[in-house]
Amino acid sequence: MNQNKETLITILSLIITLGILGGGYWLFTRQTQDNSRNPISSPTSNNQPLSSNTSLPSPPSPSSVTAFSPPTTVPQGTTVKIDGSTSLVLVNQALKNRFEQEFAGVQVLTNAQGSTNGINALLAGSIDIAATSRPLTAEEQEKGLVAIPISKDAIALVVGVDNRFRKSLTSMQVKGIFQGAIQNWSEVGGASEPIRVINRPSVSGTRKIFTELVLNTENFGNTPNITTMDRDATTPMLQKLGSNGIGYATYTQVANQQTVRTVPIDGLTPEAANYPYQRTLYYAYKNPPSEAVKAFLGYATSPIGQQIVEDAQ
Repeated sequence: MNQNKETLITILSLIITLGILGGGYWLFTRQTQDNSRNPISSPTSNNQPLSSNTSLPSPPSPSSVTAFSPPTTVPQGTTVKIDGSTSLVLVNQALKNRFEQEFAGVQVLTNAQGSTNGINALLAGSIDIAATSRPLTAEEQEKGLVAIPISKDAIALVVGVDNRFRKSLTSMQVKGIFQGAIQNWSEVGGASEPIRVINRPSVSGTRKIFTELVLNTENFGNTPNITTMDRDATTPMLQKLGSNGIGYATYTQVANQQTVRTVPIDGLTPEAANYPYQRTLYYAYKNPPSEAVKAFLGYATSPIGQQIVEDAQ
């Protein structure tokens, strides 16, 4: 009888052990199947959270500037209004003349009240294209403006033909003159007479680029020998130079002037490839561009248009 009990106990123990092992195997296989269905828990999943050592993806690059196709026809009665930088006066006029000749019944109206005024007019919707001698600000781009490069140019330092200073200035000397630290021509190797600085108004894109290129984004001087013009216009500035004044302008506007001379910078004239004061000129438009804007910019950026731009300079 005791032997039968021991046999029964042994059989029950074996059954329990097999049950435990079977349950464990069932749980293991169930978990494996669940993991294969759920990639979040998979250690090789591409969707697992980034660790502190994982590089975040780079932000998307800015969209490329829209390229406009050269127009084959432009409807009669089309009008394009351009305003802005005085640096693009000659380019605007040359493109206007050829565009109107190419497409009968089309009119291009140009003005030059400074880059900032042109951009403000573009934002207000009173013009179609802003000619600007500076890049657009982030705020202006956020408002829907887009700028496309139209030409390259140099900013020239100019003095009157009667000015007795006939040497080269260093970049540091130019900075000192326009910040008021140098106020006599004798301090840069010239005659002993005061330097009169003729500055452009704050709406001038040329002034903004001059501030960046020449003054390293520092301020102009506020000394009595520095006069700021009320209007951004090159001809009145040249007329004010006299025999001891100095100013600055886009090189294309002064290259053929008989009343002024350009001053070499670090021994380089504006024609030199490595001249230090070079910049890009732009046409800006507001998205979405009108058909008139597309036609004019397509013409201006075409091989024919770019040859017109080059000849105008």
